[in-house]
Amino acid sequence: MNEPVILYEDNHVIVVMKPQGVPSCEDESKDLDMLTIIKNYIKQRDEKPGNVYLGLVHRLDRPTGGVMVFAKTSKAASRLSEQMKVGDFSKKYYAVLVGTLKEKQKTLTNYLKKNAVNNMVYVAEQGVEGSKFAELEYKVMEEKAGLSLVEVTLHTGRSHQIRVQTSHIGHPVYGDMRYGGVNAVKGNLALWATSLSFTHPVTKERLTFKIEPPKANAPWKIFDTSVSLKPTL
Repeated sequence: MNEPVILYEDNHVIVVMKPQGVPSCEDESKDLDMLTIIKNYIKQRDEKPGNVYLGLVHRLDRPTGGVMVFAKTSKAASRLSEQMKVGDFSKKYYAVLVGTLKEKQKTLTNYLKKNAVNNMVYVAEQGVEGSKFAELEYKVMEEKAGLSLVEVTLHTGRSHQIRVQTSHIGHPVYGDMRYGGVNAVKGNLALWATSLSFTHPVTKERLTFKIEPPKANAPWKIFDTSVSLKPTL
């Protein structure tokens, strides 16, 4: 792939745009992943003779693109990971859902269980062994052509959470043939990590980074997804 899109960088963190279809880190496919791409980029740019340290703080599913932060030191990685645990990370996504939602703003709560054999996540009853509490809030931003642009705020970070929870209410993510069921619409998965906020691990400043979905691609191009790309302190 081409040179990575960098939204912000200092001695402690680097914030980048992960394209759709690129793994966050190495997986079974052995395809080139974001962690390796950024490490190689820093190594070549800075002409570093040895290995480059880069800490993976969080992941985006392979079909999902958007903003990600990596740690450039072990101290930064530790502090950012702790923020993840205590909920100091704020992550917002844009998703295009199939259909028109009756409730324009709602919090969804479910218990989700992952099947490790087929890598599928299912809605389960509370108390089922291996199930985990999942919560998100969505807000409808725009409706066109039988589709809904929603902003999703994650309160928990479960595997495939947005895809499973929105499909469970009958409005799967556009392009989600895996979880969409009878309501599935074929196309590129319309799920994008559009905003990420965290406290800088050293300066303690609150930083927010935003990036638009690929406007040239369907179905994003029919909606107004414009957001500021500038970091907010």
